[in-house]
Amino acid sequence: MYNNGPNQPANFPPQGPQQMPQAFPPQACQNPYQAPQAQPQVGQFPPNSPVNGIPVAPVNQQQQAWTTGIFDCLEDPSNALITALFPCVTFGQIAEIVDNGQSTCATNGMMYGLVASCIGMPCLLSCGYRSKLRAKYGLIEDPAPDWLTHWIFEWCALCQEYRELNNRGLDPSIGWLGNISMQNMQKAQAGMAPPMNQRMMP
Repeated sequence: MYNNGPNQPANFPPQGPQQMPQAFPPQACQNPYQAPQAQPQVGQFPPNSPVNGIPVAPVNQQQQAWTTGIFDCLEDPSNALITALFPCVTFGQIAEIVDNGQSTCATNGMMYGLVASCIGMPCLLSCGYRSKLRAKYGLIEDPAPDWLTHWIFEWCALCQEYRELNNRGLDPSIGWLGNISMQNMQKAQAGMAPPMNQRMMP
């Protein structure tokens, strides 16, 4: 017989200490002085992370300068002459490239001429495309705000935007489809070229 104490009946068979079942799995102890880690919220993405296959540019991206100055019109004399006589043509060519072919040169040129003939301020239309061009290539707003640049130097601004597209490998005079065909032709020629380090096997 096992005696649990005076005047108390003995328990038979003897039982060990009871263990309570664990309701939750053991977790690592957290330091109360450690700041909790911030969890990413829905709709927020870290810099340079692709969203729908498109890389996101950082917010503090450094802007770059234009390839030519606003008064360098004589670097392309033929475009300077066409812009002086028919600014609607130059604007239509620029707008078609900036819009990635979603609008045609003829449509944009007619809108430019209509605004110029009705209110005499085509800069209200052309300054918006200067802003689109700057956003496309990350260009600085120089020498003045876009609306002021086109208001004072309308023809010079158009020539500068035309040269900027030309210097970046896009020819506004052949239109958007013409540039696409030219790029496809260049890729095909590059793919057909034999590698430089290729050797004849004996």
